[in-house]
Amino acid sequence: MESQQKFLSFNLGIKDTAVISLQHITEVLQVSLADICGVPQMPACVMGVYNWRGEMLWLVDLEEMLGYPPLSHTSNFLAKMMAIVLEDDGKHLGIIVRQMMDIEFLDNNQMKAPAAELFSSSITDFLQGYFINNDEKMMFNLDASAIIHSPMWVTHN
Repeated sequence: MESQQKFLSFNLGIKDTAVISLQHITEVLQVSLADICGVPQMPACVMGVYNWRGEMLWLVDLEEMLGYPPLSHTSNFLAKMMAIVLEDDGKHLGIIVRQMMDIEFLDNNQMKAPAAELFSSSITDFLQGYFINNDEKMMFNLDASAIIHSPMWVTHN
C-alpha cells in the first residue's frame, strides 16, 4: 500500500492531463487577474506576484512554461483562474492551470520513465514520469520541486 500516493490532476493544454503529488501542494486558490501585480523583465510565463497570506507569491502560467500556448491567449481565459500553490523546502510558487480535475490515487510503481521521444524538451525537465490511467490516457507526473527550483527563476532574481 506504500506506493499509493494522492495526486491532484488538472488539464494541460487542450488534450493533456497532468498530475502533481499532493505532498507538494499547500493550497489551491482562485486568483483574479486584477490582483496579480505584473513584474517587468521576467520570463513570459511569469504572470507576476500575488499577495498570498501576507507574502508575495510568484504566479506562473504553467502551460506557457511547459511550451504550450499561453493561457492568456485561450478564448475561455477568464478573470478568475485557478492557482495551485506548490511548496518545496520552504519555497512557494503558484502555478496557474486551465482546470482542476480530481484527486487521483496512483501507484508510483506504475509510473513510467519519461522517454525523450514522447515529450517536448520544454517539458522533460519538469517531468518525473507518466502514468497511464484506466481510460488508457497518459497523465504527466510533474515534478513540483523541479518547477519551484527551475533555473528559469534563478537568473531573474
